[in-house]
Amino acid sequence: MDSYKELSEEDQNTFLKFPVYISLLAANANGETDEAEENTAIKFDHTKTYTADPLLLDFYAAADQHFESNLKELDNQLPKGKLQRDVAIKVELRKIKELLKNFSPAYAQAMHQSMKSFKEHVSAAHHNVLEDFLFPIPIKGLTE
Repeated sequence: MDSYKELSEEDQNTFLKFPVYISLLAANANGETDEAEENTAIKFDHTKTYTADPLLLDFYAAADQHFESNLKELDNQLPKGKLQRDVAIKVELRKIKELLKNFSPAYAQAMHQSMKSFKEHVSAAHHNVLEDFLFPIPIKGLTE
């Protein structure tokens, strides 16, 4: 299967929240999602509608329609403590991982790579521009 549309309606709704859960997990390093992380996630999700792997373009077009509202809704629904929040998000991601088994290996791999880039992008929301100027070469433990 190469389209999320072949899933049941309930599974589609769950699957379309995949980038939201990844964003919330990436933003949870400090136990909460702040405005910079939220804005970064929203903008990055929108860019995915035209920059993602061609296999995923339909998925991102649909996910983008509800991304911001899903992000706010899930952010409010999830527990507030870092540990409890991580656990709750990972429970949902396990459900989505099970749904990925319905797709072709090519689709699943493309989705995995896309979510990895999502996590990295949202995690870097607080990256300091001055840091790039002072330390243009990554230094483990200092800039990474």
